[in-house]
Amino acid sequence: MPITPLSRSLRAGFAVLSAAAVLTGTAASAEAAAPAKYKTHAEAAAQLRKAGVNWSSSGGCSNRERTDCTSFEKINKASIAGVIAFKKATRCAIRVTGGTERGHAAGTYSHYNGYKIDIALNTCVNKYIADRFRYAGKRGDGALLYKSPGGNVYAREGSHWDITYYHGRV
Repeated sequence: MPITPLSRSLRAGFAVLSAAAVLTGTAASAEAAAPAKYKTHAEAAAQLRKAGVNWSSSGGCSNRERTDCTSFEKINKASIAGVIAFKKATRCAIRVTGGTERGHAAGTYSHYNGYKIDIALNTCVNKYIADRFRYAGKRGDGALLYKSPGGNVYAREGSHWDITYYHGRV
């Protein structure tokens, strides 16, 4: 098909619109909104290990499809960065007990979608959260809620803290 003055004009117009969309941030907004993720359990686990964060699994496994495992497959990088920042800020021993494995409540900001991490209760962690984070009421299941200065939500469940990481900071 020959290039005519009209097709050149249309191409130039599309190029200008595309450039404007990129500059204003409207292009690929869905892609920009998607959080960066670790593809494998091993990638995320390596970051935790390097930071001195431990984890355990009741089933001794990391299979994302098993409820008795602790998996970091497809976890948000901000969630891993958040628990590492929490470890550094608190100087407490941190043991992760839940990640992206099945068996947790569903929803956009869920474990399976990579936003949540469970950590074991301990005196150091409990005191740090209660003393430094803002009490935010009770969740529907009765869990006490605390909001960190970074905007993350810490829910004290029976045997652990259920943390929703919206950002990779404390």
